[in-house]
Amino acid sequence: MTHSTDLLLCCIINQAAGLTVSPSRSQFFKGDSVSLSCEEDNISAGWTVRRNTTREIRTQCGDGWGKPAGSTCNISSLYKHDSGVYWCEWREGAASSSIQLTVTGGSVILQSPVLPVMEGDDVTLSCHTKTAPSNLPAAFYKDGSLIRTEPAGHMTLHHVTSSDEGLYRCSISAHGESPSSSISVSVKPSTNTSTSAPPSSPPPASSSLLPAVLLPLTSSCVVFLLVFLLVKQHRHKSKGET
Repeated sequence: MTHSTDLLLCCIINQAAGLTVSPSRSQFFKGDSVSLSCEEDNISAGWTVRRNTTREIRTQCGDGWGKPAGSTCNISSLYKHDSGVYWCEWREGAASSSIQLTVTGGSVILQSPVLPVMEGDDVTLSCHTKTAPSNLPAAFYKDGSLIRTEPAGHMTLHHVTSSDEGLYRCSISAHGESPSSSISVSVKPSTNTSTSAPPSSPPPASSSLLPAVLLPLTSSCVVFLLVFLLVKQHRHKSKGET
């Protein structure tokens, strides 16, 4: 292997691929389909999807579950035992951050962000049933305590902070409640931008340009007047002597 190839391989390994989920949610009904894809800076080759469940540890897509297609893993029909932790792994051992997927045999799921949300962003949670319309009134809970009931089944958390982290679930009357899903908040990187003072504006023409122009002119006039007076005096003396 050439030096340039080694360098490229090193750079790829040091990058952690991102795992994307389609549809983008962390809870699924039994029988749903899902696609999990690994990609980092448009580089997908060499990454595989792995998971930990109650039945297996660190198995990769294609080993008894899912159908691999390059760096994507397609699961056509989910079962409750597909619930677990999923991540991307490079063939040399580097791994991405993991996500938790939950498959329920119930009739209600909570649609929430799969990945950590950024501090200050708005986050919308939705409560869905498998068969009924998705705009039914729903009650939302955090860490076991009721937050509020929303008439259309959607609740928005405005300008989230670390205090919004926790386990969320929802319930719809006569349909049941969803499993719990964790929401985590990432702190925005600090941007220490130094603000330099604006350049001072030049002084007005009356205080800078005029003295620079008038002083030489005035001096020249004074010198000319003195010379004129001396010449005139000299001529007057000459006429008096003659």
